[in-house]
Amino acid sequence: MQRNKLLFATVLTILLTAGFVATSVIGYFIAEDSLEKQIAEETLPLTSDNIFSEIERDLLRSILISSLMAHDTFVRDWVVDGEEDPEAIIRYLAEIQRKYETTTAFFVSEASRRYYHPDGVLKTVSREDSGDAWYFRAREMSEPYEINIDHDTAEPSRLSIFVNYRVEDEAGDYIGVTGIGLAVETVAELIESYQRRYGRSIYFINREGEITLRGSGYDGPTSIQDRPGLARHATRILTNPSTEFGYVRPGDGKVYVNTRLIPELDWFLVVEQRESSANARLLSTLIVNILLALGVAALVLLTGGWTLRNYQRRLETMATTDHLTGAGNREALEVLFEQAQRFGRRHDQPVSIINLDIDRFKTINDRHGHQAGDRVLRELVDTVSSQIREADTLCRWGGDEFVILLPDATAEHARLTAERIREAVAQRNRLPESEQTLTVSQGVAQCRPGESLDSLLHRADQALYQAKRDGRNRLAVG
Repeated sequence: MQRNKLLFATVLTILLTAGFVATSVIGYFIAEDSLEKQIAEETLPLTSDNIFSEIERDLLRSILISSLMAHDTFVRDWVVDGEEDPEAIIRYLAEIQRKYETTTAFFVSEASRRYYHPDGVLKTVSREDSGDAWYFRAREMSEPYEINIDHDTAEPSRLSIFVNYRVEDEAGDYIGVTGIGLAVETVAELIESYQRRYGRSIYFINREGEITLRGSGYDGPTSIQDRPGLARHATRILTNPSTEFGYVRPGDGKVYVNTRLIPELDWFLVVEQRESSANARLLSTLIVNILLALGVAALVLLTGGWTLRNYQRRLETMATTDHLTGAGNREALEVLFEQAQRFGRRHDQPVSIINLDIDRFKTINDRHGHQAGDRVLRELVDTVSSQIREADTLCRWGGDEFVILLPDATAEHARLTAERIREAVAQRNRLPESEQTLTVSQGVAQCRPGESLDSLLHRADQALYQAKRDGRNRLAVG
């Protein structure tokens, strides 16, 4: 009996041990067989998607800033008035560059062909200068903006990503191009970060296969046509928006490749990984690494997909300008408030708002019609815009209600600004078909630490209602 028990225990131990060993060995070979497919179809595309998402995020922010510049009434009015004060536009561009931390900011006037920059008037663009071809291309384009990579006029040795945004006057006539530039080094830093994190080789190539941007670890030739083993795949890469494949590189063995076209840059993103490095990680921590990699990949993919969809949705729905008055709209106010709040926290600067409402505006519409009411709104925006700083933003919140965002402004500063606006409106603006002056009531509030825009607007609304109750044509501080 004892002998049978020992035999059973021995057989069971051998079977269990053999089973675990066999399962581990089979799992290893299965994982090894599936490694190529995993790298080609999941790992490398995920790295490519992450880099693409971060590039898209920076480009969307740059497009929004350039759009705000192109629709800024100060820029339009300055051009229409004949560019009499060059220092005004130079200060404006310097403020944009400082406020949004861009590499450069610029404006080129169609009337004078001058290239304005925070450092001054750099040049006069000309068709004879090949370096100015971008301006005449933007001048003729039908789209509102373009993204291109070019050498910076202010610093020719620096390669930058530019957003060139057309500027039109109120009649829709073209009057120039404005925008900002981002240093290509920003993308290079992103490459370095991903190479350190994942141990992959990442670089960009142009339409001719020339390597335009690469990480510090790249030591190959300057063109994929000269890269051993990869040259025969060059046509496949350059004629497809995305592709994945493997090739054998002398001295390195099997290499997996994923490529995708970045339309905004007109460059291809190339991500490579050697099979030997992947096998080393697989052998060291097979099960843990696979489970962790799948979990992290799923999380990053879901998060990245959600973030990208969210940005796309916001881009589709975002219209930064109120078409009736030329002031900003709600979406623009929300974006600019977040930026002003972050900047204020970083530099210990206050942020305030003014809530402005036309007194008895409904009566104006009822007596004189909506066209007259629209004219009153436009004239009011012109008056208010003349009384606020370049850094301040006037937005139409709805109907006859406007909100003015004042970065680096205390409640007292905002109160003085509101009083100046009230006096200017009373002096300049008249009711339709009448000598009676237009009046406005205003509510002022200073943002508290960590306060949301809704809460700040609510306090400004309460102050506005108090001004209305006190007899209109006045202001109150919340």
